[in-house]
Amino acid sequence: MDSFDGNKDDVVSSNNNGNQQADVKEKKPETSTEHINLKVVSADNSEVMFKIKRSTKLEKLMQAYCSRAGKAYGTVRFLVDGERINGDNTPDGLGLEDGDTIDAMTEQIGGSC
Repeated sequence: MDSFDGNKDDVVSSNNNGNQQADVKEKKPETSTEHINLKVVSADNSEVMFKIKRSTKLEKLMQAYCSRAGKAYGTVRFLVDGERINGDNTPDGLGLEDGDTIDAMTEQIGGSC
């Protein structure tokens, strides 16, 4: 009888014919989890949908939204669940899920009268 002096992770399975085959699972690209769909909603309830990678900085989405909305990048504030976000954040970093909403509010200048 053969002795086994390796660890159990080195085990190779065999099929019914006695032929050895390695248990290897092919990795398929996970396109559905690599990208995320986000909805940007303005104060007037207009919606713009974006599909970006989960690791992409949100600055790219913010600039694209401002360009589409015809607003200067520095004049729009972006919020998730009422908390302001900045361009260095990523969807993964904020824990965003597919279909989540980002609010886009136009900056208000001024104070009390």
